[in-house]
Amino acid sequence: MENEGIGWIAAIIIGGIAGWLAEMFMKSNMGMLMNVLLGIVGAIVANFILSLFGVALGGWLGYLIAGFIGACILIAIGRMIRRPA
Repeated sequence: MENEGIGWIAAIIIGGIAGWLAEMFMKSNMGMLMNVLLGIVGAIVANFILSLFGVALGGWLGYLIAGFIGACILIAIGRMIRRPA
């Protein structure tokens, strides 16, 4: 995150916004701390997946988009794991 010009405080704020947006989009009910974690970890996951396709998102807006996409992916995976067999 430091290489992209985003500090840790900005990452927490943007991650929280991305997680909250994903929570609203996926109609989930997580909480503020989980939204921040989903946004930050989601951005890492989405940047990895997008880099496999040669797409690189940078800056605040790129981090927000990647966080949103990754958080939605993580929420979907969490639902698949918690779903009874």
